[in-house]
Amino acid sequence: MVNSVLSTARLGPIVENWQVPVYPTLDTLTGLYCQLERLSAEKHAALLFRAFEGHDHVWDYMPYGPFSSSSQYHRWVRETEAMDDTVFYAIKNLTSGAYEGVASFLRVSPQAGSIEVGHINFSPALQRTPAATEAMYLMMQWAFDAGYRRYEWKCNALNLPSRRAAQRLGFSYEGVFRQAAIVKGRNRDTAWYAAIDSEWPALKEAFKAWLSPANFNTAGHQIDSLSNLTGLVRPNNDPAL
Repeated sequence: MVNSVLSTARLGPIVENWQVPVYPTLDTLTGLYCQLERLSAEKHAALLFRAFEGHDHVWDYMPYGPFSSSSQYHRWVRETEAMDDTVFYAIKNLTSGAYEGVASFLRVSPQAGSIEVGHINFSPALQRTPAATEAMYLMMQWAFDAGYRRYEWKCNALNLPSRRAAQRLGFSYEGVFRQAAIVKGRNRDTAWYAAIDSEWPALKEAFKAWLSPANFNTAGHQIDSLSNLTGLVRPNNDPAL
């Protein structure tokens, strides 16, 4: 017993009953407020371009965009859907019936049990809606239900809205990687966040409580904030916020 304790302290705990999770290949995720569909140029590009059109600021921290025409965006989506290392989804707001955003799984490492959510781009119509939050919940739920141990969120360290969103969604702050990349000719420091499988049961209950119709008044305003609910779970807060 003593040797086992010393070994754990020196080498780390053994991961019991570990099984490598599957790569994300699902076509659809559906909730109360939104539906995520595998991104398709033919089905989604023109509709998404319309949602983003006139809102060039949503591309500020993305490594691509803004797009000057529907055909240019269609070409980007066509190239993106052919990628084999990133799985993109179009987000349909079931309240409006419109496709209003995009998100993806990327840096998928089943052998390590690690997966990242990224390329998150919500049009103004989708921002600050239950559909936006539920989209993130559905992707996180899929990852942990599939057996991933670590779910990551990374963003430009200057992107304070993204950093606030990570905290609100229950991701724990892990630090800033300095000079991590050059994006659109500019330096990018990258802020890292993650949620892990031991935190997921409590985070899931927080999401379910917030997404419940009972948490919204007749005007559609939240009664309890998600930040309050997830703040009880995440161990590390971002000192920049």
